[in-house]
Amino acid sequence: MTDHLAVARAFAAAASRWPVTPRFDPVERWYHRIATAGDHEVWLLTWLPGQETEIHDHGGSAGAFHVYAGTLIEDTVSAGGSGAPRITARELGEGAGRRFGGHHVHRISNRSDRPAISIHVYGPALTSMTKYRIGPAGLEVRTVERAGAQW
Repeated sequence: MTDHLAVARAFAAAASRWPVTPRFDPVERWYHRIATAGDHEVWLLTWLPGQETEIHDHGGSAGAFHVYAGTLIEDTVSAGGSGAPRITARELGEGAGRRFGGHHVHRISNRSDRPAISIHVYGPALTSMTKYRIGPAGLEVRTVERAGAQW
């Protein structure tokens, strides 16, 4: 079984071999798939201050991410005791990483005052991502995006 975090760290250690140079887009997060293998794929993402994902899952894929530069906050969403989702925030600085399973729901944001770069590995390769919102009934599906159609 592939250690997704080890793969992300290996790519971080070999930045001079990335097939693209990271870019920063003031309108939306920039991302680019930089590698694929039989059982996983690797993405490079950039984050300007204030940029974040929506609350989302990875369509059943497990994975990991590694902060190459800067600081990111991961808000993990889990079921709360009263039915309301519980959000747990974790700050990940440069060099930190995190593994997650196939049923992981989270949001990542750059709440710092400097840009950040991260490497994400998913296995198997992403086929869909479900985006959620927290509503009166708890976690509610907003959209389901499909690989090749929306990204």
